[in-house]
Amino acid sequence: MMDVNSNIEQNEIEIDLLELLYVLRRRILIILLSTFLAAGIFGAYSAFLATPIYESTSRLYILTQSTSLTSLTDIQVGTSLTQDYKELITSRSILEQVSKNLGLNVTYEALLQRVTISNPANTRIIGISVQDVDPDRAKAIADELANVSRDNISSIMSTDAPSVYEYGYVTNRPVSPNILRNIVIGALLGAFLSIAFVSVLYIMDDTVKTSEDVEKYLSLNTMASIPLRDSADKQKGDKKKDE
Repeated sequence: MMDVNSNIEQNEIEIDLLELLYVLRRRILIILLSTFLAAGIFGAYSAFLATPIYESTSRLYILTQSTSLTSLTDIQVGTSLTQDYKELITSRSILEQVSKNLGLNVTYEALLQRVTISNPANTRIIGISVQDVDPDRAKAIADELANVSRDNISSIMSTDAPSVYEYGYVTNRPVSPNILRNIVIGALLGAFLSIAFVSVLYIMDDTVKTSEDVEKYLSLNTMASIPLRDSADKQKGDKKKDE
């Protein structure tokens, strides 16, 4: 008996899902329109309204003159030191010194948000990336941060100064906003919201439309049904005969 009831409930859920899919198929034009509209809005905002952000990267190499390339111990120690370097580069004293040298009217917290420190795996290379609305200023900050970090780290850690093997460069291609990515996000968001809206309307619609709805919601058997369209056509035909 329990198996029969569970099968009935499962069939009802399947029928509801099929009905929902049918409703979504009937509203496919609305869903597609919402998808393209949201994608267009996100794309237009990214292309014409969003402020472009540029990035420049300087790189430090922490292999010093006193370190032997053939010494595995030296290489392992140098690799572990990169984590210390990453923390020191973003310290308040270094960032405030960079801001002072360049005459930047920004706080430590604001400048810290623009700086990203990277360390490729199994290397002693540290990348100092800076993002800014001005590509020239992004390069200037990245280069100055590399120079100040090199000088301060050598005195703080009492070691040879790391080498700046690459300064940043000016690029006219912004890293943000990503127009294509935002268009895809807008399309997915538009499709999701339109499908959710149609689904909610379907779930909240408790009106009785068919004989199956009468049996399902009212637990009554349908004795007969009147085709309204056929009766209306018949009335029009009788009127024409009378004329």
